[in-house]
Amino acid sequence: MNRSSAHPLDARARQLLRTLISHYISDGQPVGSRTLAKSSGLDVSPATIRNVLADLEEVGLVAAPHTSAGRVPTAQGYRVFVDSLLEMQPPDEDQLAQLRRELPTDAATPDLLNSATSLLSEMTHFVGVVSVPKREEFPFRHIDFVMLDASRLLVILVFTDGQVQNRVVATQRAYGASELEQIANFLNGQFAGMRIDEIRARLLREMREEGVRLNRLLSAAVEVASQAFQASTDSDMLVAGQTRLMGRQDQADIDRLRELFEAFQRKRDLLQLLERCARADGVRLFIGEESGFAALDGFSLVTAPYGVHGRILGVLGVIGPTRMAYERVIPMVQATAQIISGTLNRAQPAQ
Repeated sequence: MNRSSAHPLDARARQLLRTLISHYISDGQPVGSRTLAKSSGLDVSPATIRNVLADLEEVGLVAAPHTSAGRVPTAQGYRVFVDSLLEMQPPDEDQLAQLRRELPTDAATPDLLNSATSLLSEMTHFVGVVSVPKREEFPFRHIDFVMLDASRLLVILVFTDGQVQNRVVATQRAYGASELEQIANFLNGQFAGMRIDEIRARLLREMREEGVRLNRLLSAAVEVASQAFQASTDSDMLVAGQTRLMGRQDQADIDRLRELFEAFQRKRDLLQLLERCARADGVRLFIGEESGFAALDGFSLVTAPYGVHGRILGVLGVIGPTRMAYERVIPMVQATAQIISGTLNRAQPAQ
């Protein structure tokens, strides 16, 4: 998350920037030199503070709204604040206990993530988001078949995280009940505990090794499994608490808020951003325009990865205004991701 600052500041400027941003996060009002003189803890005059603020404005860390003599932080100012001036405040024991108590330990992964999204929104008072892993990220536990008609087969897949998925596949011929039972027994015996991509690779390898000598059972299993274990192409994300942003934006920001709500509906661009976060290490923070995603201008996104046995499955996080209490939000997101990962690790066998 940390980046080296392009704006080296002396100790006085750092303290004034820290105080200014803390005040602005607290009450949302531009901060003037008299306020800073009283609360910065520095023995300097308001005139000296005005000179320092002018320097901070010149390098793009603060800005002066046209209606006020005070200053507000810019996205660059927030970045310097988070990277080098912020003192993190990890969740207290009561908050950690609430997370562990309210996150289900025996639910299917989508239910666990849905609870995490809502809980993050509730505890931070912002929007909770989480990218949902594709089914093939989890090993499959069991497969069953039901012949629907002469050319359609219902496949019932049970995964190790407890989720059940039904797929209808087309077949070249009808299969009898006993034949389907044999195929299911074969696939369950050979592939239970493997991920779908591993199953497909092994099936292709066995087909190449057997060549034209495929026996009837293996031939039938290959036909059915090639479709039953087809990788999904759709990604998804869960969003909770969008309305929490409505009371936090000024009237001038309503259009920006509307654009963000439309992005929640479309999902595609936000999902791509979350996938970028999943490919990076640790907590990620995008402030305003840093994300390169226009709908997030004026907002911040904090994410942390979650996974199972060292393999990242996705990210969860919060979206809120740039004027957020980063020292509390960042550790809360990180702690939630760690608890989710711990829950998944206990539920999933190590590969």
